[in-house]
Amino acid sequence: MSGSLPQLQEQALERAGEFCARYVKPRRVGPHKASGDDSPAKRPLPMVRRGSPQAPGSFYRPRDPEASPFFHVVRQHFDEFERVYPERYQKAYGYWRPVIRTSIDKFVKCGDLKQGFARVRCPDCKAEYMVAFSCRQRGACPACAQKRSLILALRLNAEVFDAVPHRQWVFTIPRRLRVYFRYDRSLLGKLCQAAYGTVCDTFALEPDGAKGVPALVLTPQTQGDLLNWHPHVHGVVAEGVFGASGQFMHIPDIQQHRAEEFWQERVFDLLLDAHKIDEQTAGSMRAWRHSGFSVDTSVRIQGNDQPGMSRLVGYIARSPLSLARMVARTDDGEIVYRASHAYCWPFPKSGEQTLMQGIPRNHEIFDPLDFLAEMTQHIPERGEHQIRYYGHYSNKSRGMREKAQKAALVPKPVEPLTLQQLRFRVTWAALIKLVFEAVHRACRGVDPLKRRAEHVEACPQCGGTMKIVALISHDRQPDVVEKILRHCGLWKTAPPRPPPPPAQPRELEVLERVLDFGFFESTCI
Repeated sequence: MSGSLPQLQEQALERAGEFCARYVKPRRVGPHKASGDDSPAKRPLPMVRRGSPQAPGSFYRPRDPEASPFFHVVRQHFDEFERVYPERYQKAYGYWRPVIRTSIDKFVKCGDLKQGFARVRCPDCKAEYMVAFSCRQRGACPACAQKRSLILALRLNAEVFDAVPHRQWVFTIPRRLRVYFRYDRSLLGKLCQAAYGTVCDTFALEPDGAKGVPALVLTPQTQGDLLNWHPHVHGVVAEGVFGASGQFMHIPDIQQHRAEEFWQERVFDLLLDAHKIDEQTAGSMRAWRHSGFSVDTSVRIQGNDQPGMSRLVGYIARSPLSLARMVARTDDGEIVYRASHAYCWPFPKSGEQTLMQGIPRNHEIFDPLDFLAEMTQHIPERGEHQIRYYGHYSNKSRGMREKAQKAALVPKPVEPLTLQQLRFRVTWAALIKLVFEAVHRACRGVDPLKRRAEHVEACPQCGGTMKIVALISHDRQPDVVEKILRHCGLWKTAPPRPPPPPAQPRELEVLERVLDFGFFESTCI
């Protein structure tokens, strides 16, 4: 495409007008009845036109991000939260991190058609609709975190995991030591290295443990069940070790108490090397009756259970915030956030770093600003690794095996892809369906490019194949985006924000005037 900038803009507006006319044109299936509701804003979308024979549940309906209570909390209170953070929250949560503002700004734009969208069209009947762009933020957006966990599960099952039994290892540390990881997030990566060393030391106690290396994928998590600060490590660990030739040696049982001892000493060494604690502190904690260090390996997945492995990976890579557990907002604007189970546990009070146990409960009632403080502390830094590979599953080991196979000219076994694997290659379309099924656990989700599972990439109007025909970004074509959305009645104007509360005047301390007679006697006389 060539021409001056005004000509290109004029061409873009003309194409937008053509799209608008085609988008809102209704399909008549009978005599047209005159009515006053014939404005473009009230006309039905092509996928839900009047007279359509499909059932209402078979259509793709994009999510409404503004319907989330978390979205309303962010839009109404985040600016005030950032303003009062240094005075109110800096002492307990650390200095303000710029990544918080960046992530929240992108989260507010996630799923907003005004920021851009993809045009999806059926080449047969010309039916079209729009799919908004996502923000792809870590920690701040639950929807994008769910999509990322699904992508990770698919990749690990296809490229990393071997068909051997695996266990979930959960490494936790005492409350006395958790505060150091809040103020120094670089320690989270070293905590994963300590967990890998613990696995190696534990397997080395077994007869076949010294004949190979473990295979594991670790991810650090910082959130507790009620968004409290609780740094720990989740891992998917193969139930055995791999030899140099790739042979798997099964180790079904381990010495659990020795694993906890190894874990405790490695965490102490980590904090001693980082000069966070001294030998006296470590010695006193070793004398505790209940150390607070724990290694749990109770969850086991069979070698051929790929759905189970996908669920496990989705769990260890889940979002810190669960919208399903954000129950309600009270009349005073407070947020009720429930735990993942009904059992009451003595969770610590929000924002406190005391070692005393809190009141047993299975929910927390947050002030909006306190809720944002608890939630934003779990947003990872830019470039901070969340998924780490060790041993037989490390990037180096997998790269060396692939290089050796190419050097030996050993062809990889090629198996025909199943229909489900072929559907996964539809990328975002298949992922939206997986997200819908993971949330609802039912076959009610419909892909944007598919109408029903048995009709692959079927148009909801005629059964034809839906295709993405254009990507329209607000950064490059703001006028086109606004014209299309206004013509289709999809342009939403954000409600005005309430004015910030007036600043409280500082109380000036009135000092009583005191005369120093000794000064005058020694100086002036």
